[in-house]
Amino acid sequence: MFESRPNRDAEVALVGRSNVGKSTLMRELTGHTFDTGQRPGVTRDPNHYDWASEDFVITDLPGFGYMEGVPEDVLDQTKTEIVRYLETYADNILVAVLVLDGKAAVDIIDRHSGPDEIPYDVEMFQFLRDLDVPVVVAVNKMDKVDDRDQRLTEICDRLGLPGPWKQWQDTIAPITAKRGSIEPMNEAVRHHLHEQGRDDLFQFF
Repeated sequence: MFESRPNRDAEVALVGRSNVGKSTLMRELTGHTFDTGQRPGVTRDPNHYDWASEDFVITDLPGFGYMEGVPEDVLDQTKTEIVRYLETYADNILVAVLVLDGKAAVDIIDRHSGPDEIPYDVEMFQFLRDLDVPVVVAVNKMDKVDDRDQRLTEICDRLGLPGPWKQWQDTIAPITAKRGSIEPMNEAVRHHLHEQGRDDLFQFF
């Protein structure tokens, strides 16, 4: 998972479950088509997109979590490699974008919440914050959600951010990548880039 990374200091990384629309979002950001599929888990290796003249790369990491037809040990190995990648490049990652499926995220999180279980999405959010990597939660497929404000506040609640969601607009970004509606995410990413003195990267968002 490490060998293919271009030698770039600055990075924005997309992370999230399989089939939440990371690759579609990557296409919106870069104008470049990567392998995407209806079947979860099509992206097994990181997709890196860099600009030859810039010391900057956007990375779409493989999806984590359950994938139909994929053995448990392969899923565990993928998750381990994602964690290792994020730990290795934490100092380079200016912003991590955690992509959730706005329609399904709350149900998935609740289904995997229990005394001995932390849902992957919540665990990843906390893990990135523990690494001191600024996180933007891009809540995708919002065109399929009826009560937007309620859903976004529920997601905040599951992530440990006291609602209402609108006070977290530098963290929670409702988007519909397939329709090119990603400005709330771009604004949130720009906020974190600005905090780190990287306004020069605004041109990519």
